[in-house]
Formats: sequence, structure tokens, C-alpha cells
Amino acid sequence: MSEKPKVGVFICHCGSNIAGVVNIPDLVESIKKMPNVYVEAYTYMCSDPGLKIITDKIKEEHLERVVVASCTPKLHEKLFRETLEEAGLNKYLLVIANIREQCSWVHKGANKRATGKAEDLIKMAIERARLMKPQPKHTVPVEKRVLVIGGGVAGITASINMAEMGNEVYLVEKNPSIGGHMAQLDKVFPYHDCSICILAPLMVEANRHPNIKLITYAEIESVSGWIGNFKVRIRKKPRYIKEEECTGCGICADFCPIEVPNEFDCGLGMRKAVYMPFPQATPTVYTIDPEHCVGCRSCEAVCSREAVDLNQKEEIIENTFGAIIIATGFDPFDPVVKDNYGYGRFDNVVTSLELERMFCASGPTLGDVVRPSDGAIPKRIVFVQCVGSRDESVGKSYCSRVCCTYAVKEAKEVKDHVLDSEVYVFYQDMRTFGKGFEEAYQEAMSEYRIRFIRGRVSKILEKPKTKNLIVRAEDTLRGKPVEVEADLVVLSVGLSPPNDQEKLLENILVPLSSDGFILERHPKLRPVETQIPGIYVVGCAQGPKDIQDSVSQAGAAAAKVAGLLSKGEVEIEPYVPVLDPEECFKCGICATACDRGAISVDKEGVTISAVGCEGCGACAAACPSGALQIPISTDAQITSQIDATLEEKKEYPLIIAFLCNYCAYEAADTAGLNKVRYPTNVRPIWVMCSGRVNPQFVLEAFEKGADGVLIMGCYPQDCHFRTGFLKTQRRIDVLKEMLKSIGINPKRLRLESTSASEGKKFANVIKEFTEELRSLPTIGSELLEKSM
Repeated sequence: MSEKPKVGVFICHCGSNIAGVVNIPDLVESIKKMPNVYVEAYTYMCSDPGLKIITDKIKEEHLERVVVASCTPKLHEKLFRETLEEAGLNKYLLVIANIREQCSWVHKGANKRATGKAEDLIKMAIERARLMKPQPKHTVPVEKRVLVIGGGVAGITASINMAEMGNEVYLVEKNPSIGGHMAQLDKVFPYHDCSICILAPLMVEANRHPNIKLITYAEIESVSGWIGNFKVRIRKKPRYIKEEECTGCGICADFCPIEVPNEFDCGLGMRKAVYMPFPQATPTVYTIDPEHCVGCRSCEAVCSREAVDLNQKEEIIENTFGAIIIATGFDPFDPVVKDNYGYGRFDNVVTSLELERMFCASGPTLGDVVRPSDGAIPKRIVFVQCVGSRDESVGKSYCSRVCCTYAVKEAKEVKDHVLDSEVYVFYQDMRTFGKGFEEAYQEAMSEYRIRFIRGRVSKILEKPKTKNLIVRAEDTLRGKPVEVEADLVVLSVGLSPPNDQEKLLENILVPLSSDGFILERHPKLRPVETQIPGIYVVGCAQGPKDIQDSVSQAGAAAAKVAGLLSKGEVEIEPYVPVLDPEECFKCGICATACDRGAISVDKEGVTISAVGCEGCGACAAACPSGALQIPISTDAQITSQIDATLEEKKEYPLIIAFLCNYCAYEAADTAGLNKVRYPTNVRPIWVMCSGRVNPQFVLEAFEKGADGVLIMGCYPQDCHFRTGFLKTQRRIDVLKEMLKSIGINPKRLRLESTSASEGKKFANVIKEFTEELRSLPTIGSELLEKSM
């Protein structure tokens, strides 16, 4: 091997995605001037011909390292690594220079500067690649057990699919019964099938399947570990009823003297303090509500099977799982915040889900559509669309996708229940995409004579004596105000992330999208994977969708998990630190920095547990001697990137940005995906966690001529490594004082938090920081002494 390993650089045009902004010929000529470098450009490097070029040139040119300048490594890194292996090169001798998401897509119109930035990014990748070393294959066994969180139709479907493949499944539901919101529906669009008739057999199958352990009335307390080996604690609340003894006969409820509003019926009906949510509930077991039980023991007295146990305690269930599927669903938007619609103040303003409960034969009105104020049959019903959806005033700018179609379905059902009724639908745009959905909409207009009026409702008023409602809006097609007096108003509410999701995600640190739903790994290619390997998302937990799409997604996730579990083992990235015992003087700082207890120090030396390590790199950042290094992110590799971009400074001001893997780097990619433009002045360096950033990196960046250093990580409460950002925060406070003492304005060092979905925030931070640095004197004029 030569003194400087020969690096092959393969530059992708990506059609015009990169080549339309970056001058590829100029880039090739510039990179060719570097010593011991071979350069090749091609239209689509990820295509079969492109991959063949890489394979052939590795052999022909005797390449020892490979740099691919293309799209984000999050997309095709696995593919390019496999290509290296096919050519006989260790797959970890690859570095990807992200010149699409973090260059061409965000710098359109600044083509010359974008080309300069792309040149720097490639040079940084080359210097890092030269220091890469072959890494052995690291594998860990995969526990052939899956945890599914959420017992709605998506969670049930995923569980059954995986169980049918022979996998052990734990299906955990926070409520006393599985079924989710689908169990509350009367009919489902577009063909008006009976909802519970479709769902109930699946619920029974999940409960009876020998490979599924159903745990209801339970919550996830903690999650730790990694792909293949997630350690989970489940807290099961006491029902005060023995599940194995209860037959669901209901005698206990008959004798219970306490009645409270029934949550399953959206408060329209009543239930007892000992209750089963609905007739088809699974498991068919009653639950005593401790909040409302008065302790009269009537239920205990009448139960012949002695199933009542008022001394039951919480139960903790612990197990290890190879994968986790999140299927936590959604919560209907609470329209109380839309004060102009009068929900919660006017009795006859109801939500779409409350109307569903009226439709249901076993619901609170036994299938009759009535006015809550007086029980009368409404003759004129108005539907109001986009309530808590496409509405910036309540922070819900996204479309909930299903509201238009379910309003069409419900409007038709109203006409079926009340034959002589008049039905109005006020809408912004009718979005009824999907098989049979547009046909249902056309049928509603032509055959059911439902009146659709384009216009957002501005206000709903009540006539105190009759309790009738005045609906005011503008017919935007005719350009006229319109007013309708209605007996009943139905608010078509949007789908919101679950209210208690924050508590769950304190334990499962998956990133959220800007709308609050769980962020998928890639919207097109990996829609059921999260940013965390081994954790998947299905159904409305990932975003609003209908039952059909939720079921399809559940099947896709089940297939992904089955593929993972069938391998028996999974390869993990070489993030586990490597110790140089000759450099180590056993100070123990690394053990203190490790939150996972993966490092221990005794008189024999330092011991690192690969099983416990999550690869954050905090230990390497804290090591004063440099004895600990992360194999694919060594100190030398990081500083080589700083040196490469500052050797010939192309921008003023120039920012070195350290971006953490799970949030900041993803945010930069999100900015690219959404084409959010920002200045070209930033040169990103990937790190696994912001806690990996050694203070020496910052000092070296300033010494070599950086005008600013940005460290960007997760929000403290969302940090994938729990305390990584907090460690960085403490270091930054000390570093700023140090900079101040040597005459460098501490404003030149900036620490920011972001989430993976906040591409706009990432762009704004770059804009603001660039402008702030421009307002400062040049770094040479403010530097009082140079002591590095």
C-alpha cells in the first residue's frame, strides 16, 4: 500500500439534479489535480452501468479507497458498500460526499459557489477516506420476538402477519380492548361495509393466535438497546378482574350503581364503573375503573366465578425484542379550540366521530341520528370540513386525507337514516382520491342530492330558544355570502398525533416530522422504517391515512421485520470504540462519559463491552490522550476534513458545521429534499452524536481559519443517546470562555438543536449565523493571541 492510499472518486450527475447546478467538468478537472486520485463522472452512478464503472475501476486502477459524490449516504450507502465488496474491497473503505441534498438542491442559482462547495465536500471526503481502515464484520444475534405498540387495525394486521410467519409477537395496547378507532366506526368508505364485521374477526384471531401474546391495559415504561436486542419494560395496569376467570357475562355491570360518561361513545352514552368498552371488545373481559369505583363491592358479590380481585397490583413485564413496530394511531382533533364553531358550547354541534357512534346499532342512540339537545330527529344537517386540518390558526397545516371521503360517506348515511333530510357540506376542496372514492362523491351529489358548497365556514351561532344553528360562510364559487339554518352541525375533524405520544417517545427516541407524526426513514423508499434501525412505524402513527393504506403499510412492515428476524443475526456499524493501550493511562474519564455502562476501568486496564455500546462517541471526545477512537470517525478523520476545506478558503465567512447523525444531518437532508435555499458558506462534517465533538476540533477549526463553528444536535429531550447534547452544552460553555480569553469572539461558536424534520430551521440557522459572522470583525483582527 502506498504512503497515500489511492482514492477513486466517482461523481454522479444525478441527471440534472446535481449537474444542473454543479459544474461537473470543472469539478472533475479540479479533483484530478489532487495526488494519487482517480476521477470518473457518470450520469447515474447508482445505476447498473454506474456501479459497473466503480467495480471495474477499482480493479483496473488498483484503487484502495472510494469516494462517491452523489446524494445523501442515507439513501444509497448500502448499495455502494456492496459494490465495493463485489470488487474485493472492504466496504468500510467508502466515503460518500453529499453534493445533492446538501449542495446542488439548496444552492440553485448560486452555481459557481455551489461548485466550489462541492469541490470542498469531495476533498473532505477524500482526506477522510485516506485515513479509513478495513473493518471486520460486526454481528449481533437477533431476538426472534417482535413488540407491536398499538392495537388498532394496523397493529393487529402487522401482528397477525408476523405471527403467521412463525414469529413470537407481543401486542401491547393501552386500552382495555384492542380495535382502536376503527371499532368506533359504523361503516367504512367507499362501499359502506360494516366496520366491526371486518375488524372483529381480526381481533379474535390476534387474541387466539398461539404466536401472539396480547397485553391490553398496558403501557411501555422503558426501552433500551439496539436493533436485534431491544430491552423493554411494560407496565400492565390492574383491571381488578382476573382475565383468566372472567367470561364477559356482564352481571357485575348490571349491579354496579355508578354510571359515568362512556369514552368509547365519545361521552354521548353512559357506562358503569365496571365496564367492557363495547360488545365485541377483545379480550372479552370487564375492567373496574378505579377513578369512579366507590368500593361498594356489589360486583364482587354477584360474580359466581370469583373473578373480581380488588387487591390486584400493577404488573411489570420485561423482555427482549428483535424489532419494534409503532402503531399508536391518532387522536381526533379537539374542536373546542375553534371557538367560532361553538363545539362544547352548543349542544347540537357534534364531531364526525360522535355521529359515527349515533349510526352504530349498539351505540348510545341505538342507530338513530338525533339532536343531543332534545333527542329530536334533525331534518337539516350541515357538515363543516377541514376542522383541525389545513388550518394554520391551530397549527395543523397538513391535510388529514380522510375527512372529505368520510364526510361523503356520513352524509349519505344521514340520508339513509333520515330520508327527508337536507344535507349540506361546506368544503375548501373535495379530495376524494382512491379506488371507488370519487365515484362515491359523484353518487352523493347526483343520487343523494347532497349540496356541496365551496367555502370555509366563518362562524356558527345558536338560536337560544330552538337550539337551531346558524352557519355562516361564503360560497366562493358564486362569490356570495351564504347562511344556512341547521338542526345539527357535524364538524369533520382532522387526525392529530396521539395526545400521550410524547410520553411514549421519551422511551423510544424516534424523530417526529413537523406535523408531530413519527418521521419515516425515507418517504418513498423506506416509508415504514424510522431513523432508528429495527424500529418501524405503521398506520396513522406515521401520518393521516385511511384503513386500506394502514393495512397495506402494516403488511410492508411485517415483511421488513420478518426479513430481519429470519437472518438470525444483524450486522452493526463499527461504532464501538477501539482502545490503544499504549496511549491509555487509565484515567477513567471514558467510563464516566459513557451513560450505557459499556466501559469499565480497573487496575488491569479499560474494558469495552460491544454489546452495551451505542456508538455515540462521547468517550472518544472525552479521552484526553486520544487512546479511544471510533473506527469510522476517528479524531484524525475529522480533523482531516477541517484541514481539507480550510486549506484553500473559498467562502467568507466560512462555517465548519458538526451535524449529528439522527437529527441535524437529517435536517440538512430534509432542507435539500424540500429545496430550501440557504448560503453556501457552510461545510458540514458528520458525527454520530454532538457529544462526539472534541473541543480540540473547534480550536483547530479556528486556528486553521474558520470564521465560525456550528455544532448542531438533537433537542435535549429527544437526544438519541439521552445525554449527548447536554454533554456538548457543558463543553460549549467552557469553550466560549476559553475563546474569549484568547481574543476570539464567543459568538463565532454556536450550538443549536433541531429535529430531523426541521429543514427550514436548519436553513434559517445557516442564514442567521452567516449574517452574524459578516457583522463581526475579521477573525484575524480580533485575535489577541494565538495559542493552540
